[in-house]
Amino acid sequence: MPLKLNVSLSKKIGQPDFGSLGASCSVEVELPHDIISSDLATFHRQARNAYVACAQAVNDELARRKQADGAVASSSHSPPVNGNGENHRGANGRASSSQPNGNGHRRAGGRRATASQVRAIHAIASRQGLDLAATLHERYGIDRPEDLAISEASQLIDALKAPVNGAGGRG
Repeated sequence: MPLKLNVSLSKKIGQPDFGSLGASCSVEVELPHDIISSDLATFHRQARNAYVACAQAVNDELARRKQADGAVASSSHSPPVNGNGENHRGANGRASSSQPNGNGHRRAGGRRATASQVRAIHAIASRQGLDLAATLHERYGIDRPEDLAISEASQLIDALKAPVNGAGGRG
C-alpha cells in the first residue's frame, strides 16, 4: 500500500478598502510505503518539491488576480457618462452611479461600504463625540454610513482617525 503525501498551502494578501485576495493549492502524491524508513532524504525532497510547486501556483494565481483586479479598478475610476457625453453629478458635485443610496442621491463606485467599515465609522464617531449624520451630510450629501461607497468609507475612516491639530479641530 503506497504512502500518501498531502501538501496544502493557502495565502491571503490584503487589498485596499479592507479587501483581500486569496489562493490555495493542495497536492497529493503517492510514494513507496517504506520511503520514510528506507530513504528519508528522498521523502523530504518529494515533500519540498510538492510544497514549492504549490507555493509557485499560489503566488502566480495571486499575481494574476491582483493584476486583473488592478486593471478593472483603474478602468473604473472614470466617472459615469450619460448619453450626451456628460458626467453624471449629484447635488454634492460628486460623480454618481446607478446605485441609489436611500435618500435620492446616487453613490460613486459600485460597491457599498462593508458592515465592518460601517461599524468602524460609528465607533470612531461615537468615541469622538462627532455628529455623524451632519458629517456625512456635509462631506457626502448622505445621512447614513451604509450609503457610502466602499472607497468613500475607507477615506472617511482615515480622516476620522487622523490626529487632531493643536487648535482643537481636524487638520
